[in-house]
Amino acid sequence: MQGTVRRATPDDAQSISTIWQVICAERVYTAVNRPFTAAQERDYLLSLSEREGIFVASVEGRVVGFQSLDQWARYTDSFDHVGSVGTFVLPEWRGRGVGRCLAQHTLAFARAHGYEKLVIYVRAGNAQAQAFYRSLGFVQKGVLARQVKIDGQYEDELFMELFLDQ
Repeated sequence: MQGTVRRATPDDAQSISTIWQVICAERVYTAVNRPFTAAQERDYLLSLSEREGIFVASVEGRVVGFQSLDQWARYTDSFDHVGSVGTFVLPEWRGRGVGRCLAQHTLAFARAHGYEKLVIYVRAGNAQAQAFYRSLGFVQKGVLARQVKIDGQYEDELFMELFLDQ
């Protein structure tokens, strides 16, 4: 990918919302079935702690993908070492290194902010995403049966983990 990766700001909310619109309309790559509005994204970005973030990949000034890093849970500090990630890339930019660039940035950020382990949930039918996460070192740990229900259709979801000290 010939572009840049940086931490998103509230000014990126509309671009992130636009990506959600495209990916949610596909109905197959995420468990999120309704796109978040620009206002919702802006509020979400403002709610993130210093240890969390959305990172955007831009090519020639256009945001073409983003990756999120969230704390696993905020209700107890016993999970402070665990984060969850999600990767979202526009269809025409998939397979062109955008996800890998985002991951390099996000993994470095996660390590620098005390995360020891990352977890991802991937729809069972999304073989491309499963292969991508395996290439980063994620290991499948289990299957959540009928976890996603979109348009009346169930799909399993896999969960995968990556220990950052390996």
